Amino acid sequence: MLIKKLAVVGLGLAVLGAGPARAAGDVVTVYSADGLHDGKASWYETQFAAYTKATGVKVQYVEAGSGGVVERVAKEATNPQADVLVTLPPFIQKAAVDGLLQPYTPAGADQIATEQKDPKGLYLALVNNYMDFIYDSAVLKTPPVFFTDLLDPKFKGKIQYSTPGQAGDGTAVMIEVFHAFGSKDAGFSFLQKLQENNVGPSASTGKLTALVNKGELHVANGDLQMNISQMAQDPNIRVFWPAGPDGKRTTFALPYYVGLVKGAPNADAGKKLIDFLLTKEAQATVTSVAQGLPVRKDVTPTDEAFKNLHKLMEGVEVWTPDWAQVLTDLQADVAKWHQVTGS
Repeated sequence: MLIKKLAVVGLGLAVLGAGPARAAGDVVTVYSADGLHDGKASWYETQFAAYTKATGVKVQYVEAGSGGVVERVAKEATNPQADVLVTLPPFIQKAAVDGLLQPYTPAGADQIATEQKDPKGLYLALVNNYMDFIYDSAVLKTPPVFFTDLLDPKFKGKIQYSTPGQAGDGTAVMIEVFHAFGSKDAGFSFLQKLQENNVGPSASTGKLTALVNKGELHVANGDLQMNISQMAQDPNIRVFWPAGPDGKRTTFALPYYVGLVKGAPNADAGKKLIDFLLTKEAQATVTSVAQGLPVRKDVTPTDEAFKNLHKLMEGVEVWTPDWAQVLTDLQADVAKWHQVTGS
């Protein structure tokens, strides 16, 4: 099942129908997790327009949740339609393990940290990001302090998080809960109790923001880049990180990763687009336009958006999941999540 209905837009073209046509020589097709196309004059929109102006190649954009875009690439493996894949971990790792990507080392890759690049050259980070939660500031004067505060009956029917195993951000919630509570057993125990207040599965993380902004939900999950960029149209939302039983607020990096699809119908244009998005010029606008963080070591923003992101994360400890282990355990963990939550 796809995470949400695929949104397909040809930038510089007409809006397309239910699925993308095979890319022609003057079209490059991008399948991407949601977030970088949010809002007017988004990072994707501005960069794709600049790429088309520079190369004459139009960008056909297909959006779904993190698992949905990978599933789409997998279904089309015998007749690839996408050239470039952008998604979150552990789904980019799954795409690599399943043989859906081909090696490519973009220009500027030497400026990206080793730990953010696949050793086989199948993918690398595009935009840095972190998992978070959001709350409705029009209803709650302060955010919940501890994860266990979310079990309060006042939140019944007012909490929702996207589905682990389908959405990258939803999977991140499960991983963060395991970490915060010190074990999978304790984490699953909490998630089972949380289900009393949870609205139920969500096919998309991005759509939860508007529900929180309107007060239909009081708390939801998200990721920092997406949520900050959504605040312009959803002014009531605020980001927060609840603490575990030890009182520590923690999060982990959840970058957008990019890779070249195996058998890409327009691989040359795909390579050029990846190069373009990783240039110093494009990366220098990641914070101010996308509200994310650049992946190049030689790009250090000084704008107010950059300062704001760092201020928001003060007092939040950043840890690093073992993504290989996360992927190995993912199927069993998702099955257990469905079992304990009844979703």
